[in-house]
Amino acid sequence: MEKIKAVYFVGIGGIGMSAIARYFLNEGIVVGGYDKTQTDLTRKLEEEGAQIHYEENVNLIPEECKDKDSCLVVYTPAIPDSHEELVYFKREGFDIQKRAQVLGYLTKAYKGLCVAGTHGKTTTSSMAAHLLHQSHVDCNAFLGGITKNYGTNYILSKKSEYVVVEADEFDRSFHWLTPFATVITATDADHLDIYGTKEAYLESFTKYTSLIRPDGFLIVHEGLEMESDVQEGVTVFTYSREKGDFHAENVRIGNGEIFFDLISPIECIKDIQLGVPVSINIDNGIAAMALAQLSGVSADEIKSAMASFKGVDRRFDFQLKNDKVAFLTDYAHHPEEIRQSVSSVCELYKGRKIMGIFQPHLYTRTRDFYKEFAESLSLLDEVVLVDIYPAREEPIPGVTSELIYNELANSVVKTMCHKEDLPQVVQTSDADVFILLGAGDVEACAPQITEILKKR
Repeated sequence: MEKIKAVYFVGIGGIGMSAIARYFLNEGIVVGGYDKTQTDLTRKLEEEGAQIHYEENVNLIPEECKDKDSCLVVYTPAIPDSHEELVYFKREGFDIQKRAQVLGYLTKAYKGLCVAGTHGKTTTSSMAAHLLHQSHVDCNAFLGGITKNYGTNYILSKKSEYVVVEADEFDRSFHWLTPFATVITATDADHLDIYGTKEAYLESFTKYTSLIRPDGFLIVHEGLEMESDVQEGVTVFTYSREKGDFHAENVRIGNGEIFFDLISPIECIKDIQLGVPVSINIDNGIAAMALAQLSGVSADEIKSAMASFKGVDRRFDFQLKNDKVAFLTDYAHHPEEIRQSVSSVCELYKGRKIMGIFQPHLYTRTRDFYKEFAESLSLLDEVVLVDIYPAREEPIPGVTSELIYNELANSVVKTMCHKEDLPQVVQTSDADVFILLGAGDVEACAPQITEILKKR
């Protein structure tokens, strides 16, 4: 790492890639990169000093990034092997690393506080980073979302020995990490296009637990379908909302607020207020507080920071909330994530008519879980399905949103439409609570939907 004078990112606009780019920018290292499209995130990176272009063209690579002896190339698995610039770097013999490999180096240099799991990673890791950053302990952080408290996915500390990292199981990326302490939030099968079987998916988590440092900690959600394989010296804790070494008691939900007491083997804390008052954040908050307590954050610091946590963009993110109507967006793209998100909305808005708009993410995930998607979405009063967002995949014959549509419960009012027709569908609905679900580009419709609902 000492030899590096420039870093080039193939896919710099990804949420995980951009956080590492910010690390190198802060280190005073030249940062260049390619991405397919310009976004708010890439524009901000350019303002911070990154040299970015949006055309697959070797001639546009900055000169500082063309010296193989001093430039590190970082890429994301979402980039195809045939990418013109990646082909160039391979042919010229550059040091080419996956994003996860670079994160792995950083977790060896610091005490890594890592959050893994099928869902809940981004909110839990962002909460943990906020708890530490607002305390005397402080931290560095590489996050999978833009935190509302800081407006970024990267936190820098010149003094802290801790780094908070979102540990992604896609492509077995988290196997490059060396956690000091890790949370595992959930192990519902996902990414079967990579793993093939549920058993192989679970085995990857077992392998991940073996990477925890011998003086470290494993904090695993109660009831998960997985086995751990920790080294001697690792302390194992369990957590959940209702039971475990870390759990909640005296939960109070009402008037748009949630309070509870944390029961902990380290120190119990009374009357914690959730800054983002949705039920799933009780679980997420308990896990984040466990990491914070194990890192030396005090009870008063935890209590204050939990109340001031503002959340993460696209994670149960309210766009509009008044007496007449509520509209929020959520990144949920796995059946269990959707179930938890929808259940939280139903709990907050009992007796109200709720419409869910869902854009499935990936053909393979839709093929593998269309029945489970339909089951989770059937908790809503009304469901609107838009076309599948392909991301890195080619279409699969017979796999469309209609697979989910046909499995929805008869009690649900259901519609299929193209993304561009969504505003009209919302305009004609008599629902008064709307939730936009998915990890694709359907989020781009949120501003227009917000304006329509404001006029009610």
